[in-house]
This record gives sequence, structure tokens and C-alpha cells, in this order.
Amino acid sequence: MKWKKPLLSLKPYQPGRTIDEVKKQFGLEKIVKLASNENPFGCSPKAAAAIRDYSPLLSLYPDGYATKLREAVSEHLKVRPEQLIFGDGSDELIQIISRALLHSGTNTVMASGTFSQYKHNAVIEGSEIREIPLMNGAHDLPSMLNAIDEKTSVVWLCSPNNPTGVYIKREDIYAFLSKVPKDVLIVLDEAYYEYVHAEDYYDALSLVEEYQNLIVLRTFSKVYGLASLRVGYGIANEDIIKVLDPARPPFNVNALAQAAAIEAIQDQAFVDECRAANQEGLKQFYQFCEDQQLKYFPSQGNFVLIDFECDGNEVFQFLMERGYIIRSGVPLGFPTFVRVTVGSTEQNEGVISKMKEFLEVKATLS
Repeated sequence: MKWKKPLLSLKPYQPGRTIDEVKKQFGLEKIVKLASNENPFGCSPKAAAAIRDYSPLLSLYPDGYATKLREAVSEHLKVRPEQLIFGDGSDELIQIISRALLHSGTNTVMASGTFSQYKHNAVIEGSEIREIPLMNGAHDLPSMLNAIDEKTSVVWLCSPNNPTGVYIKREDIYAFLSKVPKDVLIVLDEAYYEYVHAEDYYDALSLVEEYQNLIVLRTFSKVYGLASLRVGYGIANEDIIKVLDPARPPFNVNALAQAAAIEAIQDQAFVDECRAANQEGLKQFYQFCEDQQLKYFPSQGNFVLIDFECDGNEVFQFLMERGYIIRSGVPLGFPTFVRVTVGSTEQNEGVISKMKEFLEVKATLS
């Protein structure tokens, strides 16, 4: 086979362990999954009803242009329908952008310690990858700017950043965007946008109007609770969308997903409730870390990255054997950390109690 050579060195994306896997392995009846930053409160009842009451024939292809969903998102964001592109999750949009812009002879700039799919897709396309280490969990924008040259095609920014939860401040992103060459596409991944509460956060939609080389990515997988249906979207000026859209597979967002997403984005009361509950959950983890004198990154997402000062896989294994699935920081580039999704009050109390047990066991062995 005449495979692309870079593909031979890659491994597929490794998601967190499934509930059924862990139940079977450890003989447990109840599992709490806090590994993939899913919404512990599910989705809007209106979105659930749209799926339950879906009546069109399943034998028909979905609307490839996602017309009704496009109208709903356009109305909610107050952007033009032509400024939107939809994907099978924002993962697919990352793939589409990479396919359209990255190839041998180009380079792409990103943080080291961010969402893995930026690098993964760049490797497949044969582009040179320039990774800039984070500074205190945040993008080092001046160093990223210095890494850009005439062969740079795409710059990736994740705000709030996954897995640290640290965001880019308004003044910093304006300073950065104003200096990036106009022929370089800046991808601003805002998967966790709806959870942000920082007062000095920027308005991404205003940035799109001001900077013609910017695309903002968002998703229905996080606060909207539709991760299993895979719906993501991008917002950019119409010229960018026109060129990207032919690289999008036909019928890529299924009909059930479109129906549910339309109802989800119209139920902002549900989003507000989830955001408020997430804030209270973050406080639970912060208090635990401060009581135990553990370092952590204050988060603008629905997760916290905590330093246990030991192999993150050990913490992961200890908690999994006791019914809590979290994410080890080892594959995320933070080997002594774990990333835990903020759950319900009860779920947070449960995993924190097991974390305390781990620390007690660790103390007795040291």
C-alpha cells in the first residue's frame, strides 16, 4: 500500500474508558464518568423531545446545507447564514481546515499542551508543526507570533484551553491578531465558550468582523449536552466559508443531530442553569485543592487540571477501580496531573472523597 508516510507513525485518538468497560473489568455496578468533559446534566428537555418525536423518514438523507439549523444559529448569534459552516463535531471542522490549508511545504503553529487533534491532522497532511510551550497553562502568544513565517498556513488557538482551562484575555488576543499576517488563517477553538465567566474575555464574533483571517469553532457537545450526536460549527467571513465548504463531506451532519441542535440553541435557560451549576462545582474542586495544598489551574471550562505530584496514571487507576473515570494527564502532556470533569454536586463530592483516599494511601506509603 502506498500510504502517506506520516500516517504510519500515528495512533488513533484514544478516548477515555467507557462505563461498560470499567463495569466489566472491576465488577462494579455504578460508574461515574468524569473524563470527557460531557455535560453531567444531559441535554435540554426540548432537544431530547426533538429526538424522541422525530418523524421524517430515516431512509432520506439529511439536509446537506443544514438550512434550518443554519437559520437557528444565525439568529442566535446575530451573524449572516453565509458565515457559518457545520461539521460532524468541531473535530471534523479541524480536519476540513487541515485538509484545505496544510500540506508539505507549509507549517502550522500551535501550543504544546493543547487539544491533540490540531497536531494529529497536521501530521497526516505532511505540514511542519511548530509547537510553543504553554506558560502557566496559557498560550505564549508572543512566542507563537515569532514562530510565524512566510510558510505558515494555520495558527491554532484554544480558549479556554483544553486541558488547562486557561483563557486568552481580551487585550492579549487583540494584540496578537493585529500582528498575524493576513494570509495566515487563525483558528480560535471555543468548545467551552458557554462556560466562560471571566470579565476580561473577548467577544469572538466582533473579532470575526474585524479580522478577515479568523475562524471561530464552537460545538454542541459540551454545555448543550449533545456529544453523542456530533454537531460543531464554524463562524468566519463569507470568503473563508466559500473556500472551506467544498472540503466538507456531503450530508455530514445527520438529521437527528440537526433537529436536536435547533431546539438546544433555543433553550438558553438550560445553558444558564448548567453554567451556574458548573461554577458551584468548580468551587468544590478549588476548595479540595486548597485544603490539600494541591496545585491546579483555575478553569473557564467544565473541568479542572490538578497536580497530584505523582504519576497521573496512578491517580487515574486508583479512582477507576473505585468507580470514577477521570483523565490522566500523562497523554495530555501533564504527567503528574489529572483532568476531572465537573459533575453534579453529588458526583463531585464522590470523586473528591476518593481523591482524598488516594492522598491518604500515598501519605502512608511515603
